Amino acid sequence: MTINRPGTINRPGTVNRRGALATALGALFTPSLSGQESTGRPRTSMGLCQYCARFAREMARAQGPAIDLFKPEPFFEHARALGAGGYQVALGVLEPRRAALLREQAEASGLYIEGIVRAPKKPSDLDRFDAEMKSAASVGAKVVRSTIFTGRRYEYFDSLESYRSHDARARRSLELAAPIAEKHRVAFAPENHKDHRIEERVKALQAIDSEYVGACVDTGNNFALLEDPVETVKALAPWAHAVHIKDQAVQLVPEGFLFGDIPLGEGFIDLKQIVAILRKSKPRIHFTLELLTRDPLLVPCLEPSYWRTFPDLPASDLARTLRTVRDHQAESLQYPSKLALTEQVELERENILRSIRYAAEVLGLRV
Repeated sequence: MTINRPGTINRPGTVNRRGALATALGALFTPSLSGQESTGRPRTSMGLCQYCARFAREMARAQGPAIDLFKPEPFFEHARALGAGGYQVALGVLEPRRAALLREQAEASGLYIEGIVRAPKKPSDLDRFDAEMKSAASVGAKVVRSTIFTGRRYEYFDSLESYRSHDARARRSLELAAPIAEKHRVAFAPENHKDHRIEERVKALQAIDSEYVGACVDTGNNFALLEDPVETVKALAPWAHAVHIKDQAVQLVPEGFLFGDIPLGEGFIDLKQIVAILRKSKPRIHFTLELLTRDPLLVPCLEPSYWRTFPDLPASDLARTLRTVRDHQAESLQYPSKLALTEQVELERENILRSIRYAAEVLGLRV
C-alpha cells in the first residue's frame, strides 16, 4: 500500500474495506496464534509499541467505549495476533494478581513486555514512579521506556535559556530515577526524542553512570536534529536497553524538509547496519516497532526559529542532512488525516504488517 497523493490509497488489487476493518478489529482479541499462523504471515521477534495502534484504538473505542486498546491485556492480544514478538505499553500501577496474569500470559506466548512510564520530575513524583517500576518488575519487564523532555526541541523552546532550564530538569529526572531503577533492577531508558543532540545525551548518561539508566534508542528521531541515524545509533549503543526501530521518508520543502514514518525498508535509513550495530553491542536487546501512522512532520531547519536552541550547530551538519534528503526524496508521503477512519485503520495495519515482514525476512528479526 502506498500513498500517491494526499489521502489517496493506491492498492495493487481490490480490497474489501469492510472485511479489512473487521479483520483489524478482530485482531484485538484473537485468542490464540493458530489463526495467525494459518495465514502464512511471518512472525518476528520485533515487538510492537502501543503508539503504532492509534487508529485501531480509536476504532475499538467507537465499537465499545469501555475498550481501551492501550491497556496491557488488549494490546497484548493485538500485538500477538499481528505476529509481533513482544509489546511495549504503559502498565501503570497494577494489582499483584493482574501483574502475575500478564506475566504468565506473556511467558506462555513467548512475548516480551516492556513498560512505558512518566519520568520523575520532582521528589513528589517518586512514590508514583516507584509503584510503576514495581509493577514493571512484577510483569517481568527488564526495561521501561520514557522521555525526559516536553515536546520537540525546535518547536517547544522559544529561547536558548528556556531550553537550558528544561535541560537541567531533564538531567534531574535521570538522577531521581536512578536509585529506584536500581532498586527494582528494571532499566530506565529515556528515548532520544528530538530533544538532546547525541553529545548532550551521552554526557548526561555518563554523569549518572548507572547500569540501570540508559537509552531507548530511536533510529530516526535525531535526523530531525541534523544528525546521521547510523552515527546516532553508534553513539548510543553502549547505553542501549531498548530500541524504537523505524524508517523514514523525506521530502524537501522551502522551510526545510518533511519527515514521515514509513514501513520498515521503504525509507532511507540503513536498518541493516543499525540492527548489526545494536546486536553487536547488546546481543539480547529487543527491537520494538514504533511506526506512527500520521501525516509527515515539518522540520523547519531553514527557518530562523529552528536555530534558537542551536547556537553552535555546524553548518556542515545542515548541508549533510539536506543532501541526504535530496538524494532520498520520496515520491509521495502518507497523509492519513485525509482518510476516513476505516481507511486509517486499514493503512495503519498495513504499515505494521509490511514492517513485520521486512523485520523477519530482511533484518533477521525472526522468532
